[in-house]
Amino acid sequence: MRMTDKALVAGLSREQHRELHSRSDFAGMRHFVLHFGLVLAGAALIRAEIPYWPLLLLPHGVALIFLFTALHETIHRTAFKSNRLNDLVAGICGFLVLLPPHWFRQFHFAHHRDTNDPGRDPELAVAKPSTLGQYLAYLSGLPVWIAQLRGLIGNALGKNRDAFVAQKERGAVRREARVYLACYLGVIAFSVATQSTVLFWTWLLPAMLGQPFLRAYLLAEHAGCPLVPDMLENSRTTLTNPALLFVTWNMPYHAEHHLLPAVPFWRLPALYKITKPYLAVTQRGYAGFHRDFAANLRRGRD
Repeated sequence: MRMTDKALVAGLSREQHRELHSRSDFAGMRHFVLHFGLVLAGAALIRAEIPYWPLLLLPHGVALIFLFTALHETIHRTAFKSNRLNDLVAGICGFLVLLPPHWFRQFHFAHHRDTNDPGRDPELAVAKPSTLGQYLAYLSGLPVWIAQLRGLIGNALGKNRDAFVAQKERGAVRREARVYLACYLGVIAFSVATQSTVLFWTWLLPAMLGQPFLRAYLLAEHAGCPLVPDMLENSRTTLTNPALLFVTWNMPYHAEHHLLPAVPFWRLPALYKITKPYLAVTQRGYAGFHRDFAANLRRGRD
């Protein structure tokens, strides 16, 4: 009989739980400083217009948009031991990727409660691509930018009706959206007033160029996995290279993350050593996942 997620968790010793769940300000800050430093360095080199600087737009955009994964870790409050640090970094990263952290926390925790449940998981409110056209539109990133902008404006206007946002949280979601929207409008006004294109070249355009890579990464987390409650089956662990593990904050160990969401990112490789024999859905590399995914779409179309 297959090992279930609940049985695996129940079989862990108290010492294993203690080690896996230990948080660290040092580990979190070291990773954030390296990741955010990479983003700042890219922006500085583009701003300085070094020789062949347009070639930096794509790698800078990938590093920038993957601050989403830092946001993800901090809304779980596992990136740092200090909750103040978690909330501060979440605010910075959420602003840069157009995703206010308080709203995102409500959305994401609902996803964890009801992973791959078609009637309740908010990630499934928009269906996964089922045609090549939908797949390409998804990878473009345009639908998510539109959805996030609409959500931000709707939340700022107090029109939030998301089922996963509790009534008591709606005020905080509204205030957060208004602060973010005011800041964005202020940044736009400043750029227009000063006739500056710096933010376009160092933030807006790179983020748009990087978004397809984030979409490609996120699609692999659950697409094609069984629609069952067992976390060892409904989430995919993707084995990838150290560079991608770095910018994703180890989230390719995704079944592990869903199995024990309070385990910090830097402990996930240790958890993988425990879960490896029992994982139902794994993939070696993202290129392999997308090759198989696109092939299945073509077969479905034909």
